[in-house]
Amino acid sequence: MKILTIVGARPQFIKSYPISKTIDKYNSEIQEVLLHTGQHYDFNLSKIFFSQLSLKEPDYNLGIGSGLHGAQSGAMLEGIEKIILKEAPDLVLIYGDTNSTLAGAIAGAKCQIPVAHIEAGLRSFNLKMPEEVNRILADRVSTYLFCPTENSVNNLKNEGFENFNYSNFKYNKPKIVFSGDVMYDAFLLCKNKMKPSDSIYNIVKENGPFYLSTIHRAENTDSKEKLRDIIEGLEEISKTIPVLCPIHPRTKNKIIEYGIKIKNLILIEPVGYFDMLYMLDNCKAVFTDSGGLQKEAYFSNKLCITLREETEWKELVDIGANTLVGSGKKRILKAEAELSNKKIKIQRGIYGNGNSSERIIKVLHEDFS
Repeated sequence: MKILTIVGARPQFIKSYPISKTIDKYNSEIQEVLLHTGQHYDFNLSKIFFSQLSLKEPDYNLGIGSGLHGAQSGAMLEGIEKIILKEAPDLVLIYGDTNSTLAGAIAGAKCQIPVAHIEAGLRSFNLKMPEEVNRILADRVSTYLFCPTENSVNNLKNEGFENFNYSNFKYNKPKIVFSGDVMYDAFLLCKNKMKPSDSIYNIVKENGPFYLSTIHRAENTDSKEKLRDIIEGLEEISKTIPVLCPIHPRTKNKIIEYGIKIKNLILIEPVGYFDMLYMLDNCKAVFTDSGGLQKEAYFSNKLCITLREETEWKELVDIGANTLVGSGKKRILKAEAELSNKKIKIQRGIYGNGNSSERIIKVLHEDFS
């Protein structure tokens, strides 16, 4: 069996780690061809994950880089299609909700290759989010839908996926599987290896106790008013408790473009996975608009304030581990003031038990044997 795995952004490198390690256990029975679209090209957002996690170097790197959604996705689609025709894989494996995910799904479907979507069924129910559009379209053309939560399984059932029928195709119905979350697998695998860089160790030591924050979603960075309100809220908090913010290149450029002044917020360069885990382990709480970091905060037993109006990780809101505040300064400050009265409640099993990768590869191996 030959699998073409498509990655392109930080979360996908992390998610692919436990999957690739599991594939290795099957020796020659499964061959993995790794394609990096180049969507994230900054070293700390891309290459560092291959070196830190001992991932094999990509077999192909399209080097697409940034750009408008249509141009970026189109270039990826063209490049992926060429690799599919060259490698003739049995399966295209995609992760998450990026433009790389969408391009991989479309390319596989167009070439009549089964597509397996890891992290299927997630919904924020906000079509203004590019990620929401990507995940809906990717799910629709996927044969294997590996769901990280029971909520995501129910989303697919509610959308009628169990009733789909692909006539004249080898796999005539999509297969919905509650697999658990491969990011939890990765977290458990990497936690014991966690060793921070000297620079992050020193920053944490100098500024503790601190809050950790990341801001990168287009809904926040493409709006001057929203980004300004978020920054002003974090600036106010930083007057009493330091807020460390690994800054995404796009966010950094927008701060400069909008003329937003930074006085108290501590901006640092993007960090590798181990550095991020170390910061999570040592922070008081998290402020973020990242989907992945919401879960990583939970895995690290830290409360999360999410700088969005909705989340695809509804279960974290339901158990009180996550508070949605949007971009409003007053709501951010109110949520921060209430943190001292909250304690995180861990509900084991909502993201699986750390064996999601084994479950996914077992399903695929059995179907293609």
